[in-house]
Amino acid sequence: MNSSFFQTPIDYLKGVGPNRADLLKKELGIFTFQDLLHLFPNRYLDRTKFYKINQLQRTSADVQILGKITHIKIVDQKRGKRLVATFQDETGKMELVWFRGHKWIRESLKLNITYVIFGKTNWFNGSFSMPHPEMELFSDYEKSLRPAMQAVYPSTEKLTARGISNRVLISIIQQLFLESKNSFTETLSKPLLETLKLLPKKEALLNIHFPQNQTLLAKAQYRLKFEELFYIQLQLIRKNLLHKAKIKGYPFSRVGENFNTFYKEHLPFELTNAQKRVIKEIRNDLGNNSQMNRLLQGDVGSGKTIVALMSILIALDNGFQACLMAPTEILSVQHYNGLLELCKNLKLSIYLLTGSTKTSDRRIIHEKLENGEINILIGTHALLEDKVKFKNLGLAIIDEQHRFGVAQRSKLWHKNKLPPHVLVMTATPIPRTLAMSVYGDLDISIIDELPPGRKAIKTVHRFDSNRLRVFKFMKDEISKGRQVYIVYPLIQESEVLDYKDLMDGYESISREFPISEYQISILHGKMKSQDKEYEMKRFIKGETNIMVATTVIEVGVNVPNASVMIIESAERFGLSQLHQLRGRVGRGADQSYCILMSSHKLSENGRTRLDTMVKTSDGFEIAEVDLRLRGPGDLMGTQQSGVLNLKIADIIKDHDILKLARSYAFEILKSDPSLLKPENLPIKNTFTQLTKYKNIWSFIS
Repeated sequence: MNSSFFQTPIDYLKGVGPNRADLLKKELGIFTFQDLLHLFPNRYLDRTKFYKINQLQRTSADVQILGKITHIKIVDQKRGKRLVATFQDETGKMELVWFRGHKWIRESLKLNITYVIFGKTNWFNGSFSMPHPEMELFSDYEKSLRPAMQAVYPSTEKLTARGISNRVLISIIQQLFLESKNSFTETLSKPLLETLKLLPKKEALLNIHFPQNQTLLAKAQYRLKFEELFYIQLQLIRKNLLHKAKIKGYPFSRVGENFNTFYKEHLPFELTNAQKRVIKEIRNDLGNNSQMNRLLQGDVGSGKTIVALMSILIALDNGFQACLMAPTEILSVQHYNGLLELCKNLKLSIYLLTGSTKTSDRRIIHEKLENGEINILIGTHALLEDKVKFKNLGLAIIDEQHRFGVAQRSKLWHKNKLPPHVLVMTATPIPRTLAMSVYGDLDISIIDELPPGRKAIKTVHRFDSNRLRVFKFMKDEISKGRQVYIVYPLIQESEVLDYKDLMDGYESISREFPISEYQISILHGKMKSQDKEYEMKRFIKGETNIMVATTVIEVGVNVPNASVMIIESAERFGLSQLHQLRGRVGRGADQSYCILMSSHKLSENGRTRLDTMVKTSDGFEIAEVDLRLRGPGDLMGTQQSGVLNLKIADIIKDHDILKLARSYAFEILKSDPSLLKPENLPIKNTFTQLTKYKNIWSFIS
């Protein structure tokens, strides 16, 4: 059947009509036959088993019973009336109750004839009742062609109130199968179906809606999950391969003097195996004719900066310039100082350009940049200004890329004839399953081990009642010359409350740590940016002992002397935030500590988050727990959750299927990039249809 049949508006399906169509569009987003076909059930009920009334348990489970109605009455209640029927089988009696629609229900009920009733039971005043049961005459039940498992579809209060029950949804889906004459086009290739022993599309769709048994249902679910994830991966991998084929980059053919001298003579410490592996991946990319587009993930302190520098040195060895862009001034100054220190024995010209660079200095930088005298330029968004022109930019490194929009990144591209190679760095660990689905079009490198000599941060959970012991611990650390962060949660909706929490906290700390002996900095959202900068600088220089803050302390700010991080009301933070905050300490040689303060009232999720933090410091493990607790939509933020608006697959539970789908998509595109082989025709056609009718790809960054 051609695909245009499935694009027919839902209004034209027998049994739907304009009113129902309107509700289905508003409540469930069903506009076409195709949408209805892909309304997959949430769960299934076993309709093969019948219960006797004396077997019922006091749980509100769904049950199916055979029996007869022996008596009907209308009962007055505070608001309106209810209809009550006595229902019995050979073992006992129960009540059937209706609170709405009694008139037509009463007219339709037949006494002393066998019915099949189905629904949830309630136990009240010593007997069972079933409100609004699904009912069918036993004679009709025997005749009907029904699956053993009955699908339960997503619904809303409005649908139920307007009479579109689960039963109605089942009947209109049955109607759709009748009208489609079961002629569904196969969407996967024969080799895929045979290798993976997948059900044909036709059988999968029939068994997802009307499963004949548990085994066929499981096979149908597997087949449809695989297909959904396969097409998302196909799109992402194709985008990556097209990028490589189409977008030419500068091939950096040599690894020369800068790289070799630095590696042999000036490397401050032995590289970890993870760093060596990542540098190799980057060298391979840079040596190709296509533009590098790589995401470098590494936990706080894993040594991304050294990898970035060594990539820059390869660009310089090939006669090109490089730039490093960071989201804030503090961070870019830190990168600048770090690189100056690392490169002090190499003859390189490194400059810094930020919003506060003086106009006279800017002119000099613009001039030197254009005539090629500057090798490395580090800065903030200021690098994106039109006036900033490079002689030959070969490599652009972007730190904490989620702070920069796609449009901003592409500005860097247009500063050259050919786009520079791009390396995007992030210290926010993205779970592997999510990275495959959201950044699947970028090549991904992961630094998954910390440099030797870094002491693990000791993390403990303390209740508010232990506050005095925590204060004593802070005093001991400060007496050793260390510094302390105290962070309060920031919850946008209640800025007033946050401010109050912070100020109350600040006052109690000031009482405990008097100004005569201690210096305290404070940082919050209501301060002017120059005041924030001033307080931050005092802390970095070691002029203050304690930093009390609500605004989350900048990602990546490096204060090696700060060894204690205290997080107040830690249960109010997300896991990734807690992990980022903990990463602010542990940057020096001393033992560092992270203390999670909370009240005794903890939700299940809150406890899981705090326990996870105490148990592990592996950012990827933490990100996986976070993904389980919050789901992909929340984790990615709204702008990227669209790609994960999945109909049947779940990237957390189905990550094995996701990995399999990705590997097959990759193999197929490697051997047949344009999907021209005859056996790949179903894949090519489906792919074209998907992009034509439903722009599911527009969300992929």
